[in-house]
Formats: sequence, structure tokens, C-alpha cells
Amino acid sequence: MGRSNGRDYARRSLKQKRPGLDYELKWMRSGYSAVAGLDEAGRGAWAGPVVAAAVILNLSVAAGLRKVNDSKQLTPRQREALYPLIVEASLAHAVGLADSTVIDEIGIVPATRLAMRRALDALTLPADALIIDAVKLREVDLPQSVFNFADSISLSVAAASILAKVTRDRMMVDLAAQFPEYGFERHKGYGTRAHRAALQATGPSCIHRQTFKPIRAWLCHDRGSP
Repeated sequence: MGRSNGRDYARRSLKQKRPGLDYELKWMRSGYSAVAGLDEAGRGAWAGPVVAAAVILNLSVAAGLRKVNDSKQLTPRQREALYPLIVEASLAHAVGLADSTVIDEIGIVPATRLAMRRALDALTLPADALIIDAVKLREVDLPQSVFNFADSISLSVAAASILAKVTRDRMMVDLAAQFPEYGFERHKGYGTRAHRAALQATGPSCIHRQTFKPIRAWLCHDRGSP
């Protein structure tokens, strides 16, 4: 399944310091053929959902993804341009999310795991091994490579980071139409100065994460708590 092309890509990526296929090829040499990369977007935001994506790449066409990188290293325009290329180069891809209500109920880390499980469950081709950025899915009975900065090291995880980020950004733009006073289309729910000013002027909305410290502090102050 494109192993020679994958090895060539991995060698070039190592020289150029961009996400490669070393981990994907390692799993494939061990007999796994559907290796999914997983990453999330929105974990640190004050409002909106956390979104996860799962991507199983077709390694035989991975050379066409040479511009793919950790989504945080790319501009919005670059991410949007890469999105359809990733979809085209995927054997399967899917997203999952957990909204702000779920985040407040169970916490951001469990909500992130839930979003990742939902993305995995939505794959049309079941994954048989996983590469994940930072978050181990203990409840998923599949072999996993889990490490920090995986979105800068693994091409599959970098691809997932872009799908998750683009999907979430689009959702926040849609939510901005419902809640125009917050400017979600600009900051996507993250804690910018403009977002803080909007909160001070208007207070939190129903999609703000009430258990997050800045929102909780505002609520406590508004209720006159010490």
C-alpha cells in the first residue's frame, strides 16, 4: 500500500524538518494497514466545542501533501487550501466533537477523548492502529503511539489537525451569526483582548464554557461572590 513511496516521503521529511511517515510505516511493518492520525482543535478556547479529526492516509499519494504541517504553523488560507487535498489523499477521514455543555459536565480532557472516539467511530474504514497527539485513549482497544507534538512529527496527525481546525473555525463563523456581539468569526472563541472586552460588556453566552476560569470568574463576579 505505497510503502516505498511512504519511505521516500519519510526520508525527505526528516531532512526538511516537516511531518513525516516514520510512525505510519512502523505500524505498517508490524502488519497494520489502517493507521489513523488523531488531533483536536479548540481545547483551550473559552467558547464553542472541542473538535477532533481522524485521518487514515493513502501513503501512495502522500507526496502530494508536502505542504501539510501542524495547523498552528499555517495561515487560515493555507489550511483551507490543504483541506480538500487531505480529503482526497485519505482512505478515510472523519470528525467528532463535544460541545460546551459536555465540556462543562465532564471536563475538557474527557471531552477531548470523547470527540476523538466519535471521530474514530465515524470512520468509514475502521482504524487498526492510532497515532495521537498527547491524549491516550485508554478506552479504545487499539495499539497507539501517543506523544507530544505529534502534529509536527506525523503526517497523519498533522492532516488531522488541519481537518479539526478548519471544521471548528467554520463552526465558529456560523456561531458568530447567532452571537454577533462576541466576534467569534475573528478569534474563534479563544481568549483574546477583544473577546474579554465583549464578555465584560455583554456577559457569557450559552456556548461559553462556564467551568473555564475566565468565564467562571466573570460569573462569580456578576453574582457578587467574593
